[in-house]
Amino acid sequence: MLVNGRDLANRAKQSIEEIHCHELALLLTQEIILIDVRERHEVDTGMLPGAIHIARGVLEMQLDTHPAVAHHSNPLEVMAQQPVYLYCRSGVRSALAAESLQKMGFTRVFSLAGGIQAWQDAKLPVVNAKAQ
Repeated sequence: MLVNGRDLANRAKQSIEEIHCHELALLLTQEIILIDVRERHEVDTGMLPGAIHIARGVLEMQLDTHPAVAHHSNPLEVMAQQPVYLYCRSGVRSALAAESLQKMGFTRVFSLAGGIQAWQDAKLPVVNAKAQ
């Protein structure tokens, strides 16, 4: 049976946890692992404070290069012990990415519901990508 992209995204959203923008905003005062999975040209328009860019297409292969864990001998094991927050433009790619990380063994992965669009609609801060 064929599944279209929208159905695939809806299935992913049923198997992952989403976090709402105001909940995530409260966490930004802490050191958290926040990953922007959008493409570079999207990131250049602004990103969430404290986020690191790892595009969706390379996330699984570059996850262990995240600055929060790259210096450890087993970076993925260290990262898997912490909550990981993902976002994209609308919440679809980050939901698919969260599902993929769960398949890799991560148990505390969250996708930002509505993505950066919901964040901006809520008038929450966005920073210049070059300032990160």
